[in-house]
This record gives sequence, structure tokens and C-alpha cells, in this order.
Amino acid sequence: MSREQAVSGGVRTLLRLEGVVVLGAAVAAYAQFGAGWGMFALLLLAPDLALLGYLAGPRVGAALYNAAHSHVGAVALLVLGALAAMPWAVAGGLIWCAHIGLDRALGYGLKYGSDFGATHLGRIGRADPW
Repeated sequence: MSREQAVSGGVRTLLRLEGVVVLGAAVAAYAQFGAGWGMFALLLLAPDLALLGYLAGPRVGAALYNAAHSHVGAVALLVLGALAAMPWAVAGGLIWCAHIGLDRALGYGLKYGSDFGATHLGRIGRADPW
């Protein structure tokens, strides 16, 4: 991954702050929605099961990780739940949004297919000692 593919400086900070806002909004909405916190705790890390895709290689792993860590699916589930009066979908969408917000706030971005540590928010993991 070249440096041009990852954001840096103030833009990276802004994207991480957006993650904090999404996390806070999703948790606040979940609290108002009145669903159980046990379910929240149980499902908060569920999107990370997509990391198992890395067992099939970095390209498959990145594709599955990105599908599980994009707001597209989470917001679609949330909207479906709201429009179809399905409380489980609303709760699931809010938990999913909270997970994505938490990841972004911590600096875990969407993955590039080159390797696990290459993300749109910059490299994650230990710095190369060489």
C-alpha cells in the first residue's frame, strides 16, 4: 500500500472523530430504543467474525471485512427495521453501527486486499522494524 492510499493528518483525525460520533449516536439511540444491554454486549463484536475470511487469503478477508464494516449493510438493516416495524432489525442495525463507529474511532479502517494491516485510515499493527 502506498502512502497516497491512506489518509493522514487532519483528515484521519476527522474520520476517527466521525467514528466517535457514530458510536455515541448509536449507543444513545439504542438506550432510547429500550433493547437489552446483554444483547448489545453479545452482538457488539459479531462483525469481527468476518476476519475469518483471512483464512482464505488477504483479498477474500478484506472483501468480507469491508462488507461487515461498511455502513451500507448496517444502515440498510436499520432502515428495514424502522420501515417494517421489526424491532430486532432496528436493534441489530444500531449495534452494527456502534461497532463500525468504535472501529473507526480506534483507527481500524476498511481493508485493502494487499495485507491485513493496510487500511484506508493507515497501517495498523506493529511498525515494520526494518
